Amino acid sequence: MKLLMLLTFMALAEFDYQRRSAHSCPDLCACTFSLSAAEVVCGHSSLTHFPITGLLPNITRLSIQATNLSSITASHLSAVPLLNYLQLYYTNLASLPSELLGVLPHLDTLDLTGNQLVELPPNFFSHASLRNLVMKSNQFKKAEASWFPTNSSLTWLDFSRNHLTSISAALLQKLPHLQILDLSDNILQDLQADTFRNLHHLETLNLAGNKLTSLKPTTFANNLKLKQLFLQENQLKELPATLLQSLQHLEFLLLNQNKLQHLPIGLLDGRKPSFRTILTGNPWECEGKMEYLWKWLTINPQNVLFQEEITCVSPETLKHYQVASLNETQLGIKSQIL
Repeated sequence: MKLLMLLTFMALAEFDYQRRSAHSCPDLCACTFSLSAAEVVCGHSSLTHFPITGLLPNITRLSIQATNLSSITASHLSAVPLLNYLQLYYTNLASLPSELLGVLPHLDTLDLTGNQLVELPPNFFSHASLRNLVMKSNQFKKAEASWFPTNSSLTWLDFSRNHLTSISAALLQKLPHLQILDLSDNILQDLQADTFRNLHHLETLNLAGNKLTSLKPTTFANNLKLKQLFLQENQLKELPATLLQSLQHLEFLLLNQNKLQHLPIGLLDGRKPSFRTILTGNPWECEGKMEYLWKWLTINPQNVLFQEEITCVSPETLKHYQVASLNETQLGIKSQIL
């Protein structure tokens, strides 16, 4: 009986809270309230100013999407000091004030996708205990170490679809807790051997859609927890034989749509049974140097996705042949037991 009364009281309390809160929601926004959280979503193109009127101080999630906001200040955000999630998605922001995040001590996730940001003030993230940061689809040409504090708490950083030509070890040295790093669809042309040296907790690294032509043998030597490595849609012509040597937990490797003609001996050896790879869209030369990949495909078909699409580009007599379907004679190697 007491339990029933308690549940009834809680239900009435939440109903009353929602009833009272329903009268306080900014124009052009939708609000959701409960006893434990409050969320505001504003997604109307006619919204040109920060929706300060009607915001309650207990708001924990604020999402402003596809608007013409163009500017935001610390004074605006001081109205919602309990925010742990802030999304400013395609809101035409070209700059952000240095003190913006200082009024949000509980901020966990910041999503700035689809703006016009080119630069950020020094120490911009120093006042926020951020764990998730999304900077996707902006206009950044550089990612500066000066934006972040030493030993940042970030675990997820998405810098995809910008104009980055390089990424510095100095920046990533400040982000030792990263588990997910997305640098896809930039114009990265080269990676220094120590770029990812300090990322000992990294599990997912996305470098797809860049301009990489080669990788150093020790590029991933310190990323022992790496599980997913995306290298597709680059211009990789060859890979070091020891590139994956330290990655004993690697489960997913994408190398499709590169310029690989063969793989070095030992590259894919020692993989877990759960390991999967995609190798399609490369100009495989089905001659002597193809022996290693041919054998590996034959022995490990369960580890390869779309194996039927791994085909020869040369020589002309083998063009479009599936690599795994070839024999020793066609490859010009001596017959031997696999």
